[in-house]
Amino acid sequence: MALSALVRVAGTRWCIEECFQAAKGQVGLDHYQVRHWTSWHRHITLAMLALAFLAAVAVSAAPDRSTDPNRPVRSSDPIDLTIPEIRHLIGRLFRLSTTPPHRLLAWSIWRRLHQAPARRAHYRRRLTSHSDT
Repeated sequence: MALSALVRVAGTRWCIEECFQAAKGQVGLDHYQVRHWTSWHRHITLAMLALAFLAAVAVSAAPDRSTDPNRPVRSSDPIDLTIPEIRHLIGRLFRLSTTPPHRLLAWSIWRRLHQAPARRAHYRRRLTSHSDT
């Protein structure tokens, strides 16, 4: 078997593991106590459907950006909506809350604006620590 094929398989496996971790953390894929295969199958199907819905919303909410890798990232851009952020927003909208939706969205934008510099600093620090080794 060629080395490139092994690398492709390992990369695919990592992607699948990341999806399972997201499903466990965000939609409760591992929160089941069932006795029959049918019940387990229903739970897993609904959890994966919920994750697919959240992922589709996250992709559709992402702004169109240039594909140029050398384009500088503007510091005024908030981070994109993530699956946990969307799950939180939907959960808050369906709870009996006195917070109006426009205030909830304003809070989300404020939070993501403040997360953007932290993310850039984290990536910058990781890049410099890896280049030193």
